[in-house]
Amino acid sequence: MGNGAPGALGSDDADKPTLTIYLPYGRDAVGTAVVVAPGGSYLHLASNHEGRQVANWLNSLGIAAFVLKYRLGPRYHHPIELGDAQRAIRLVRAQATEFGISPNRIGMMGFSAGGHLTATASTHFDTGNSAASDPIDRVSSRPDFAVLGYPVITMVEPYVHHTSQRMLLGDNPDAKLQQALSNELQVTAQTPPTFLFSTSEDAVVPVENSVMFYSALHKAGVPAELHIFEKGPHGVGLDLKDPVLGQWPTLLANWLRSRGLLTK
Repeated sequence: MGNGAPGALGSDDADKPTLTIYLPYGRDAVGTAVVVAPGGSYLHLASNHEGRQVANWLNSLGIAAFVLKYRLGPRYHHPIELGDAQRAIRLVRAQATEFGISPNRIGMMGFSAGGHLTATASTHFDTGNSAASDPIDRVSSRPDFAVLGYPVITMVEPYVHHTSQRMLLGDNPDAKLQQALSNELQVTAQTPPTFLFSTSEDAVVPVENSVMFYSALHKAGVPAELHIFEKGPHGVGLDLKDPVLGQWPTLLANWLRSRGLLTK
C-alpha cells in the first residue's frame, strides 16, 4: 500500500496508508484474520487503544491482526478511505497463505469513524477484477465478518456525527453521496455477519447508529448481534477495567467462537 497509493496528494507519512501486522504465536494461530480500523472522526487515528491494544487482544485468541492506517480528512475525502480499506482486505486475502490464514476468514473491525469505514467496506465491496495485472486486485474486497464498536453509521440527519461527515465528505456534501454512505440504507443479504456494541450514554455518536444498522441487518436476514450497555462514554476501546462494559470483548470472543472463527 506504500508509495504512491491511488489518489495520493503527496509523499508524506499522512499520504501513505499502511498495515501494521500482528501475528499470533505460531501454534496458537487459528487461521482467522481481522483488519482493524481505529477511530478518530476521520481526522486522526486512535491507533493505540483502538489499534495496537485490540491487535494484541486478537492475537491472544489466535487471530492475526492488521492495523490499518488509512488516509484522513480534511486532506482526503471519500472514496480514498474506502479504497484504503478495500485494498487492506484484498492484500490480506491475496497473501493469506503466507500469513497462515484462511482466505474466507478475513474480517474487519472498526471503532467510531473506523466503524463507519468498516460498515462501508461491508456494504460496498466487489469480487475483484480477474483481469487485473496486480494479483491483489483480483480478489474480493468483502470482509467475511464485521465487528463495530460504537460506530458512526449514518451520514444523514438526525443521528449523523458531524465531524466524521465533514472530514469524509467535505463541507457541502452531495445528498446522493450522503445516502450512499449512510450504511444503514445499504445493507443487503450479502452484507457479512456483524457484531455491534455501543452504550446508551454515548454523547458523541448517538447509539441509534448501531440500532439502525442492526435493524437493517436483521431485516435483510444477515446474522447479527447487538449489545447496548447502559453506562460508558464514547471511545472506550477494550475497556477491560470496567466490570460491565469490559465484558464486551468476552461477548465478541463468544460470538467468534460460535461462528467457528476460533477453531483451527
